[in-house]
Amino acid sequence: MASRRWKLLRAIKGSVAALTVAAALLLWNGTASAQEAAPAAAGEEQGGEEMEILMNMARFLGQAQSFSVSVRSGYDAIQEDGERIEFGEKRRVLLQRPDRMRVEVEFSDGEQGMVLFDGKTITAFKADDNVYATVEKPGTVDGALVYLVRDLQMTIPLARMFHTGLPQQLEKLIQSVDYVETDALFNVPVDHLAVRTAEVDCQFWITQGAQPLPRRVVITYKEIPGEPQFWAEFSDWNLAPEAAADRFVFTPPAGAEKVPFIIPARIGSQAPPREGGEK
Repeated sequence: MASRRWKLLRAIKGSVAALTVAAALLLWNGTASAQEAAPAAAGEEQGGEEMEILMNMARFLGQAQSFSVSVRSGYDAIQEDGERIEFGEKRRVLLQRPDRMRVEVEFSDGEQGMVLFDGKTITAFKADDNVYATVEKPGTVDGALVYLVRDLQMTIPLARMFHTGLPQQLEKLIQSVDYVETDALFNVPVDHLAVRTAEVDCQFWITQGAQPLPRRVVITYKEIPGEPQFWAEFSDWNLAPEAAADRFVFTPPAGAEKVPFIIPARIGSQAPPREGGEK
């Protein structure tokens, strides 16, 4: 069992590791690609009412001053023989703009961790090994997210959805939006959209009404062999969570060891970092 597990984890590395961070649409890959640098070409449909539904969600999230949400997600790891293996994660996100963030994570193998940002310092904690690392990074949540993903190459799925620039990024990436149906299987009616970009196909399920919150996202990587998928489900949205200051401050548990962040080296001034981090 352990040997099989080790082989599977090793198989996630390389190009498949990008799936854990959804780099093609909802995370940064370090530098803007050609598709990100300009809006969709003339003649490419971006939808009318359908696009407005998607953009209402993006603007609503980008303008929210605080929120908390639980995110359950899974991603395919395509093995060398073509077998499709799914791994999963659970996260609890607490965000208070402009400069407070707390992300708690549990992986499908039981590993747990946490990332905290208090406006001055980013702290990452790995509970299983009782180790933590800190780095001084004064600024906003937006800046901290970019630094975590682009410079530290940490795995934060759907990080762009927690960035105030989400509307502008979606407008640059999206080539078409289609309305699928009104989905009645959630506890409230939601709009089901099919979205296409140059590299991925996406589906969004968005709550109807005054609070257009995402309830589910599915991303299909059509450029990667096997067309693996990443999915995420959002629950327990709270737009006015209790967020005392000490929720964003890390207090090391007994016996915890402080270790340095390892910032990946870049080869050449123009070379972008890798697209994703390992699990």
